[in-house]
Amino acid sequence: MHVAAAGGEDVFTGFGWSGTPGTEGFWAGVGAPASVPDGTGGWRTLFLWRGPSPVTVEFESWSEPVPLRRWACSDCWYAEVRLPARLRVTYRFVAGEASYADPFNPDGAGGDRSVAATPDAPKQPHWPLLGADAVLPVPRARLRWASERLGGRRTVRIHPAGGGGPVVLLLDGDDWLYLHPAVTAFDSAVAAGELPPVTLVFLPAKDRAAEFTCRPELWEAVRDELLPLVAESEVPADPERLVVAGQSLGGLSAVYAALEFPGLVSRVACQSGSFWWTRDASTSSDPLGGPVGGAIADRLREGADLSGLRVAFDVGEHETRMLPHCGLVESLAEQAGAAVRVSRSASGHDRAGWRHALLRDVGWALRA
Repeated sequence: MHVAAAGGEDVFTGFGWSGTPGTEGFWAGVGAPASVPDGTGGWRTLFLWRGPSPVTVEFESWSEPVPLRRWACSDCWYAEVRLPARLRVTYRFVAGEASYADPFNPDGAGGDRSVAATPDAPKQPHWPLLGADAVLPVPRARLRWASERLGGRRTVRIHPAGGGGPVVLLLDGDDWLYLHPAVTAFDSAVAAGELPPVTLVFLPAKDRAAEFTCRPELWEAVRDELLPLVAESEVPADPERLVVAGQSLGGLSAVYAALEFPGLVSRVACQSGSFWWTRDASTSSDPLGGPVGGAIADRLREGADLSGLRVAFDVGEHETRMLPHCGLVESLAEQAGAAVRVSRSASGHDRAGWRHALLRDVGWALRA
């Protein structure tokens, strides 16, 4: 647990918040979590909550939950947490069975989460600050996909950023619709000339563990069912130029598709791919403790020819246990002939840290 010691009222003044904690004057000056240097290259960050009952701050892929302390008998609860240099992290406040976004932080991620960033974390210029109560833009165009190969029905949204162009297939598409505003971000990046016009296809997952773990059914269905539907829609799109973007298990699946369906997938943007995965991982008490690079590394060692592939790999620099797995797959992919781009984001295993890499790496994948 990364919790710093707390003192008296100077805890608050040291972070630039004045007034007596719990008073209206104090609350009027409170904003997003504030950070000050900790003297070791990292940051002391203060999280505040206003209410009558105890709460805990929970982080996505960073630290154990941290209980907040109450200031005297006021409605002010606080926790001083040590964060490393260069970190963007999703968090929420939890009280009993309920969870809440930070009401003082304008950077939300869905209805019950917020995003905090240390002062040295790189900016994410195309991702707007949207509070937890904001309604994210949802594309009007949608496909009702009843897949014979996968079973069930899905609603697949489509958005032509800049008028449309090559298809960017966003795995875990609902996250990029309802938690992080990919529509707004891609529109902004296209308008700034950092991306060519593209057509976003938001593919929702029904069962991530089944669909994204190195099985052919998903990609047969994408090839034979979904992309023909996109081509027949009224939305301008070029399914022949396809970029697959995936994170975590979605990143694993995207690279698997490039290996097993090279005629379909030749451009990939992969963030924090779950390259620890093996067939036995689901039964292991420590899934990340298995063979480095997992099943994908084994497949690459068999002698794949990736000379037609462009793949951008990104992983959070604080994902300590992921780094060896990702590093080996990156190296093996390049040895197999792929054009490879490697980067590290200022995050843990957290979609808030993958946002900038998503835009940048889709642009890189389309430059050939």
